[in-house]
Amino acid sequence: MMKAILKPRWILTSLLVFLGVGALIRLGFWQLQRLEERRAFNARVLAQLNEPEINLNNPIPVDGLLNMEYRVVSVAGIYDHTQEVLLRNQVWEDKPGYHILTPLRIQGSNWSVLVDRGWISLEDARNLKPFELPGLVTIKGRLRSPQTKPDFGGVPDPTLAAGEIGLFAWNVVNLERIQQQVTFPLLPVYIQQEPNPAGPSALPVPTAPLPEISEGSHLGYAFQFFGFAFILAFGYPFYLRQQLK
Repeated sequence: MMKAILKPRWILTSLLVFLGVGALIRLGFWQLQRLEERRAFNARVLAQLNEPEINLNNPIPVDGLLNMEYRVVSVAGIYDHTQEVLLRNQVWEDKPGYHILTPLRIQGSNWSVLVDRGWISLEDARNLKPFELPGLVTIKGRLRSPQTKPDFGGVPDPTLAAGEIGLFAWNVVNLERIQQQVTFPLLPVYIQQEPNPAGPSALPVPTAPLPEISEGSHLGYAFQFFGFAFILAFGYPFYLRQQLK
């Protein structure tokens, strides 16, 4: 059989089989790696969900906030509606729209924090004046980490040329770039405002969904890839033997 595998008639087929087995085994281990990453993510999120609420009006190390995603926070301050922006491609009850992102000047601090105040419809985005909240407000929500690029298949925000005015509608919450068009320092995280437990009473509608805490299908996919590799590795010699007969 080894002599047959090395014959020109079979050498290309055998090479493709060997490469296929190696690729399937590699994919199996990749899925196991993804499983470990998912487990680590779940543990990190659950740890933050069980931590006590943070009050951003109290002194807190700014650098540590990036490790506190999904932790509950409260903060009092004044909204600056002159520098708010919109987040595109947001859906509520199957209706397309935007989320309003408004900087909140934190009371008693030099910092501000961007707040995702919730959903509005496409038509409502033409005039944001009715959604302004003047004076001191206190909000509660969850810390979220910013994005520098969209998820797979998403559209990145355009790069502005020198002298161009900043974007008003964004595809991702890219705080590094949003900071460039805000005139005061923003925290490196933003707040997703918690929804009203009694249900939405007015626009914008706050939405703060929690991530799915599960291991997904990674283990099942790993077994499938290893199974396909086993079938190919042991099935090919059987097939070749039948052909030689």
